[in-house]
Amino acid sequence: MSEEKTTKQILEEKLKARKRTPLYNPELLQNLAKDFETWKNSVVPEEDRKNWEVIPRTILGSEIPRGLLYTPLEVADLDYTEDLGFSGAEPYTRGLHANMYRGRVFTMRQLSGAGSPSYINQRIKWLLGAGATGINLALDLATVQMYDSDEPEAKGQVGTVGVPIDCVEDMDVIFKDIPLDKVSASIVTHYPRNTAILFPMYLVLAEQRGIPWDRLNGSVQNDFVMENLVRNAAEYIPPRDAFRVQCDNIEFLRKNVPRWNYITLNGYNLREAGTSGVTEMAVAMANGIEILKEMSRRGYDADWVAQRMAFFWAPANDFFEEVARLRAARRLWYRIMKYRFGAKNPRSMWERCHVQTSGISLQRVEPMNNVIRAAYHALAAILGGCQSLHVDSYDEAYSTPSEEASLLSLRTQQIIEAETAITQVVDPLGGSFYVEALTNEMERRILDEIDEIERMGGLVKAIESGWLHRRIANHIHREQRLIEQGVIKVVGRNYYQNPEAKEPEVKVHQYSEELRQEMCAKLERLRRERDNEQVNCALKALKEACQKGGNVMQYCLEAARAGATEGEMRRVFTDAFGTWRPPVYI
Repeated sequence: MSEEKTTKQILEEKLKARKRTPLYNPELLQNLAKDFETWKNSVVPEEDRKNWEVIPRTILGSEIPRGLLYTPLEVADLDYTEDLGFSGAEPYTRGLHANMYRGRVFTMRQLSGAGSPSYINQRIKWLLGAGATGINLALDLATVQMYDSDEPEAKGQVGTVGVPIDCVEDMDVIFKDIPLDKVSASIVTHYPRNTAILFPMYLVLAEQRGIPWDRLNGSVQNDFVMENLVRNAAEYIPPRDAFRVQCDNIEFLRKNVPRWNYITLNGYNLREAGTSGVTEMAVAMANGIEILKEMSRRGYDADWVAQRMAFFWAPANDFFEEVARLRAARRLWYRIMKYRFGAKNPRSMWERCHVQTSGISLQRVEPMNNVIRAAYHALAAILGGCQSLHVDSYDEAYSTPSEEASLLSLRTQQIIEAETAITQVVDPLGGSFYVEALTNEMERRILDEIDEIERMGGLVKAIESGWLHRRIANHIHREQRLIEQGVIKVVGRNYYQNPEAKEPEVKVHQYSEELRQEMCAKLERLRRERDNEQVNCALKALKEACQKGGNVMQYCLEAARAGATEGEMRRVFTDAFGTWRPPVYI
């Protein structure tokens, strides 16, 4: 470990110096403690007294012990101003905006589906017409792995789970008749390399339509943890190089596309791979800290950089834990920005987040039950104060969602927003002894894991060493065993099973070889009609930028303008950086 203080050490020093004013009177607490003991010993059954705390066992749960009853004694040190405050004000525990959903409802983003660029164009228009307020563009497996549709590795993958994108022309088809400057588009680029390759194609499309980049609004993922930890692939570049590309993308986007969220720190896919909610947030925040340190080294002010940083979370089945986690994350990120990085601008202290309901919680057995699971996840996300929401569809346990299932997921959000009245009061669970105690505990545990990562030398070293791979492998192996043993209860699967249940009829997306042939024909035409000398020059310049420290996104942009394809740019990155073999734990 270096001599530099960890984030936890810095926060403890800064917060210790601040005067605290506990909300509860010490004498009142003393009397309450006596009354509590009298009640507990005279009213509560002996068995419950012996087992006062229980550990909830849920899918992807954090296994934080819970007491039978919560009182002011569990939050005796609560300082309203320091710990809660008002919505729209420091420390943002209660929400980023004073009026929250009364002022602006959370953005409703459903996945755009799977299929050809022209089909996805129609699907996006259909979703927007049904009331979706943002675009969520999912990529097919070939594009996710950065293969062109005509590469051997892409066979059987084109058009599965998302849309294929090989070049600018595909972007044009996807967004035909969709005003880029009037919609918020989340482009699920996953990795830094994919972001560096694909997002310039979106920018070139905007140029072709005469739309200035400063009018574009949306987000990319751009998370090196996705590349080196969550991803399953034939090739990886080393973590340190992936982190560098991540920061190059951030630098370019922050300077040139000011309204774009240059990264969505992706806790979601990490948790779905097999971690607790604590590890999910700790890793994402550790990445955010490393980014701000690197951007500071490059000469940029943390206040300016952090204003467009966003997070992506996965709520699972432990309802109150999920509400508390979102509240804890807002407060902790505020404290990190204010005390670790000296932020002055309120926007740079905001922990803005998109939430997608848990996919791994969905079950193939009795899949309609997934509607209920996703609805509770969505409710927790809204009560926790998310900015943007995607509700998984019941058939995603099998396949990319059908139009019918996707509409039902959108309606789930709309019913919660329009019919339940929960959006009319900001942070309605705030002040609950239980929720506040759980918020405090979640913040403490997240910060402890950040500290553990930083004492290893930071997140890049934690991944290089295999620490995080091992943590995921151990967590998911243990959880699977608990499900098989019935300790973690899953209704319909190992609890309240229906022996007469039959395999349901679910519309599963079918692979289309015809689509692949169409994409291959397009690529053949593109390579025949473009200026290949110009393409080769652009790719050569990109390789030199990789090797000599130039900003890679700028050079990917020139390659995209010349008509280079995704696979051609991917091969340049691999040639320049070499490959890395991730540790494997069985």
